Formats: sequence, C-alpha cells, structure tokens
Amino acid sequence: MPNLFLIGAGPGVSASVARRFGGEGFRVVAFARRAAALEQQVQALREAGIDARAQQADASDLAGLALALGHAAAAHGEPDVLVYNAAGARYKPLADLSAAELMADLQVSVGGALAAVQAVLPAMRARGRGTLLLTGGGFAFEPMPPMASLGAGKAALRNLAFSLHADLAPAGIHAGTVTICGTVKPGTAFDPDRIADSFWALHAQPAGSFEREVMVK
Repeated sequence: MPNLFLIGAGPGVSASVARRFGGEGFRVVAFARRAAALEQQVQALREAGIDARAQQADASDLAGLALALGHAAAAHGEPDVLVYNAAGARYKPLADLSAAELMADLQVSVGGALAAVQAVLPAMRARGRGTLLLTGGGFAFEPMPPMASLGAGKAALRNLAFSLHADLAPAGIHAGTVTICGTVKPGTAFDPDRIADSFWALHAQPAGSFEREVMVK
C-alpha cells in the first residue's frame, strides 16, 4: 500500500487531501502538534474507510520533525508522497512584527518544509520516484500587511518548491506546489475538495510531464 505522509493535519485542505489520496488506496500518516485533535482527524478518516495513522510532531522543531518522520517510516514504510501543509502565521500589524516573530513563522513555513523533504528524500532517491507537494498561497504574490509573516513564508516556500523541482525532476522525483489564491471555503472556487483534486492531479502527472505549480484561482 502506498503511503501519504501529511504534515500539518487538520480540518480543511489537509482533511480533503487525506480523503482524496485515501480514496485512491493510500495509507495516510498524519502529523500534527496537538495529539487530541490529531486523533480526532485520524478517527474520522478511519470511519471513512481510510487506513490512517497518527504521528505527533511539531513543525517548528526541525530536529523533532525529522525524528518523527523517521519513526513513521520505520513503522509504516517510507512515504510515496509527502504533503507539507504547515505554516507559521500571526495576525499582527506590520509595524509591531518583530524580527524574532518573523523568523519563528518562517521556520514553520519554510524551514519545516525543507527539514521534512530532507528526511524523506534519501529513500525517494534510492527508489527513483516520489512526490513532494507543498501547500502554497496567494499571499506569495499579493501580501496583506497584517499577515506579513505568512506572506513572506508563502513566497519563500514557492521559491523552495521551484528549486526542489529543478533539482529533483531529473531523478524522477516530482516536487511542486499547489498555490491557493483565495480563502478556503466549501461551495466556492476554493472548496477544499476541489483543492485536494489539484494535489492529486499534480501527483498523478507522469515523469517527463512534471509541473512545478498548480494554481487554484
């Protein structure tokens, strides 16, 4: 059974991504910081008939995140797909945002993504295949000043995804980003299930036709 490792599990986009891949026969290993909420998410997936497992991890703790990914791989097998859905964000006037707060949010939005990729990449290189998908956002293009740290994180994450794509595509590993250019809300163009379809479509692209970005508008 193929494995999806989903970092930043919760309601909304990540839950829909878990159901989309689970419906395609993937085991879902969900990572999140809050154990109780994570167990609820995993139980809901199981009730939907999906093989789902929980792995507690804090994306702001880069060493701890890598360790948690190693534990999950030892217990369930290496991931075929990694989805990084964690982000650092705070609603704060730009004039009051400290450099330390900005760096803390960047550590989650970008540092955690890189740490997660580096943890699973050796096994993907050994197999000559794998998918690495990062959840992007429209603030990368058009920032909102009170959420400057999130915008900076999404801009850096997009650049990281493009760098990974250029580096890894020749090795048969597909790295890319699904960039969500609006507010996630059921029944709209930004319905989480529609967004999850974009994650699946990006993953399903054959070698030689890998795209580095799908934009949900």
